[in-house]
Amino acid sequence: MDEKTYVFEGKTTNEAIEKGLKQLRTTKNKVEIKVLEEEDKKTFFSILAPKVVKVEMKFKEGMEPKEKEPKDMKQVLQELENFVQELVANLPVKDLNYEIKHEGNLIKINIPDERAAFLIGYRGETLNSLQNILANVASNDKQEKVRVLLNISNYREKREQDLITLSNRIAESVIKSKKSITLEPMNSFDRKIVHNNLQNNEQVTTYSVGKEPYRKVVVSVK
Repeated sequence: MDEKTYVFEGKTTNEAIEKGLKQLRTTKNKVEIKVLEEEDKKTFFSILAPKVVKVEMKFKEGMEPKEKEPKDMKQVLQELENFVQELVANLPVKDLNYEIKHEGNLIKINIPDERAAFLIGYRGETLNSLQNILANVASNDKQEKVRVLLNISNYREKREQDLITLSNRIAESVIKSKKSITLEPMNSFDRKIVHNNLQNNEQVTTYSVGKEPYRKVVVSVK
């Protein structure tokens, strides 16, 4: 960032400075700060039409943040390997086997041993939390986000079959009653299974409502 300057605004000088430091992810001792527009003394008119304060910032010589080079897939896989290895080594169950492979920008991590089932949690909550952690490890410092799919004790396959059976039963009920049915909150992985399973059904349609983590699938007649 060669002598590059940045301008930030706020209702007060301090607010503008704090906003700038936060966006630049730096501290006061690493930047030069120049106030472009001072605060006015508080008056009745300034309350009606408050003035915007502007400050200019630029990094001091040698204080510019260095650009991080994006990781390649080989490096990502090695870091995930180290992370999973340490995770497995610290589990109460010993000698668990696992495999890591990637297909394009998707990394699949599989722990097939049934003894690892305690890592799944209620309806996959623990498994999904671990998957999010692994995705953060894989995507850290990488320009393009890496997707990670974690499977433990064949949970994904079992859950998919359960959801297919459930969604088929719900569809039949909706067709008979002509009334929509809202399923319980599901993560995006589970919702996708329901949507995909019923997308070719000529009598029902599906859509999602609500915000994460309480987003739900609604099945209704067409």
